[in-house]
Amino acid sequence: METIELKFLLRLLSFANYRAPLTEINLGNKTKTSERKKICRQLCDRGLVECSYEVTKLKIAPPGKALLKLTQTQVPVTQDELKALKACENKKISPGETGVPASERQAVIQGLAERGLIEVETKVKEVWLSEQGKAHLRDEYIPKKGVQPVISLDLLSHYLRFIRRSFNSNIDTQALSAKLPTTQNQQLNDLEVLEIIQKLDRELGTENYLPIFHLRQKLTSVISRQQLDEILYRLQRNDQIELSSLQEVTAYTPEQIDAGIPQNIGGPLFFITVN
Repeated sequence: METIELKFLLRLLSFANYRAPLTEINLGNKTKTSERKKICRQLCDRGLVECSYEVTKLKIAPPGKALLKLTQTQVPVTQDELKALKACENKKISPGETGVPASERQAVIQGLAERGLIEVETKVKEVWLSEQGKAHLRDEYIPKKGVQPVISLDLLSHYLRFIRRSFNSNIDTQALSAKLPTTQNQQLNDLEVLEIIQKLDRELGTENYLPIFHLRQKLTSVISRQQLDEILYRLQRNDQIELSSLQEVTAYTPEQIDAGIPQNIGGPLFFITVN
């Protein structure tokens, strides 16, 4: 790993949940924006970080043009999707020029792009340390002999906090495993799960808006998905927590979104708020 790549990962450790806008990853005054993007792409290709993307430009694709020639009753798109297609029919535009409400804009554009109806240009919106990246820093990384990366005390302190947090998290998981009853009919106490939610929120700095996938990762070895869902529903019925759905899907990976609780209507329940 190059020194500048290591600095990128260590800088990520300074942010809550090891997640930040790419523009806030400060690698030094002499680091150009293009170089920061290149480093992010290299780390992403190796699975050490993951990214969310934001559409900056869009233009209609040949299948989209063909769709616009259909009669109104034949068009297999929503009104917002049709509005976006017509807006970019003759020129490349920004998302704000689609005429689609801001709250729905990225989802509409993403849906059109996935069906090949438009072509898009994107930029990295946020970047975060992947589980593979955490494991690499925690268990695998060793500086090469003869290479002396210049790491500031500030970056070193971020790394030490990361190691201590990982160590304490591992102890907590082992303690939970020891607590787990041997019979299938028994499970973790609801109060214990509530305490874990509160502790994770403090550790990750999610400000009482904890994504469910963090809780699943924490308890994956000690409780089933169905059992955890049942506990969360009980806590909600008892007015101890609130569960809310995800609106901005581009900020999370498909695996993280799948960790939510599916609903018959709308998106999955994704965030936990303690009352």
